[in-house]
Amino acid sequence: MKLVRFGEKGNEKPGVLDNQGNIRSLEGHLDDIDGCSIAAGAFDRIAGLDMDSLPVIEGARLGPCVGNIGKILCIGLNYSDHAAEAGMEVPREPVLFTKATSAINGPNDDVLLPRGSVKTDWECELAVVIGKHAKYVREEEALDYVAGYCILNDVSERAYQIESTGQWVKGKSCDTFAPIGPWLVTKDEIPDPQNLSMWLEVNGKRYQEGTTETMVFGVRHLISYLSRFMSLQPGDVISTGTPPGVGMGQNPPVYLKAGDEMVLGIQGLGVQRQKVIAE
Repeated sequence: MKLVRFGEKGNEKPGVLDNQGNIRSLEGHLDDIDGCSIAAGAFDRIAGLDMDSLPVIEGARLGPCVGNIGKILCIGLNYSDHAAEAGMEVPREPVLFTKATSAINGPNDDVLLPRGSVKTDWECELAVVIGKHAKYVREEEALDYVAGYCILNDVSERAYQIESTGQWVKGKSCDTFAPIGPWLVTKDEIPDPQNLSMWLEVNGKRYQEGTTETMVFGVRHLISYLSRFMSLQPGDVISTGTPPGVGMGQNPPVYLKAGDEMVLGIQGLGVQRQKVIAE
């Protein structure tokens, strides 16, 4: 299934895509698509519904495909060729940072350039949504803890991230810097998360093109690894890193400016489209 949340920001409603690509409302059947509904087995109930009986929604804004996210855990330098373009060594174990949940944005909402920004960049990433409580998970069982997958654009202000003192989180957590969606695709539709093509364009020029096959640490390993240090809860999001082609890696570097448009997609997970505006 492909699940969506539609409506005004902060008041999104749950929905599902039918076989023709129409959004069907799940109001009356589900309060939201979030950790609580995932943990309560909502996917099984939705699968049993008569899709043709559900109201069709047209022209609605798409919100983040998961609501009330507890934490966003991100993996840095998880593609060896991206590490090379960043001038950094491939890590021996996953590099972990977080994005503030206040950065969460709809997949097609505007991205705001923060005041004083000079190096805001893009990163198309595969995101994993956790489906049940996970702690000390064995790698061979890790995918059993996945609810589904989606796209996350890990928008990053590089000057804040790298040139300031302290942690990367400052350059990763500006408002609107975590567009998520358009769909939460249940794991049964993605049999192999390590075989997905991905791409990103700015103003029609393709900068990123890669595949999840080239991750340094795959999805199974990341879930197992993270669950050693903290419990993972239903609705938590793991953003698994980006392939090469970010703005920082261009020669000379290219950064986002007001008026730019990003379009990005991952095989089977849909497409995001964001316009960049000055805050």
